[in-house]
Amino acid sequence: MAVTPKDIKALRDATGAGMMDCKKALEESNGDFDAAMAWLREKGLSKAKERVIGTQGTIGLAVEGNTGALVEVKCETDFVAASDRFKAFVDELTQLVLAKGEGAVAERETELEDLRVLLKEGIAIGTVARIEAAPGNVLGSYLHIQGEGDKRRGINGVLVELSGATPEQAREVALHISFAKPRYLRRDDVPAEVVERERAEAETIARGEGKPEQALPKIVDGRLNGFFKEVVLVEQGYVRDDKQSIKAFLGDGDVVRFAQAFITG
Repeated sequence: MAVTPKDIKALRDATGAGMMDCKKALEESNGDFDAAMAWLREKGLSKAKERVIGTQGTIGLAVEGNTGALVEVKCETDFVAASDRFKAFVDELTQLVLAKGEGAVAERETELEDLRVLLKEGIAIGTVARIEAAPGNVLGSYLHIQGEGDKRRGINGVLVELSGATPEQAREVALHISFAKPRYLRRDDVPAEVVERERAEAETIARGEGKPEQALPKIVDGRLNGFFKEVVLVEQGYVRDDKQSIKAFLGDGDVVRFAQAFITG
């Protein structure tokens, strides 16, 4: 089958590979477009995966019993993120992680590359998490859906494991996390370099405001505590009653771990 310049251009547009590589791929594949894409992928010549990933995507969430899976797949546009093919891939990947664990995403690398080529966008796996709550613990989950009809997609997903708590509390904490977007579970989880950076910034601001030298330590500590209340889950004000922290809301209960993925675009 003769290879035309139009065929070569179409393959180049789809894969980002060079013109001569596309010509060679089509010749080796006897003009079969799909086979040519596979040939380029096998040779490492497809550039689709090198495109800059945007801030769009879809979040998948699946729960079975006391086990949950959370998968984020990123792309460049909301049009692709809401497409049936893209969402089906996210759902399949989420079910795979639920059944086999986080490492199972590697089993779909070929399908991921095919999706990049098919949809002509940079696509990448983002957050992947699987939480299996320990015996006696409870699992909470929440998925915020955006759009209507066939454009519906998950954009903010949460899994959280609690000990000494009720399913209702787990659901409430998951909902809180979706809104408050904590970065850490406890104060001790905040990296030392992050704490020092915040401390230095707080001191610089205090000095710039002309605060007395002897008052600086107390002022800095106060602002640092404010930072912790913004980013540490158990210290955040509960979204339904910010006068009590999540720790206070749970009483004798405790947060074991959590995972969150959300689309920023």
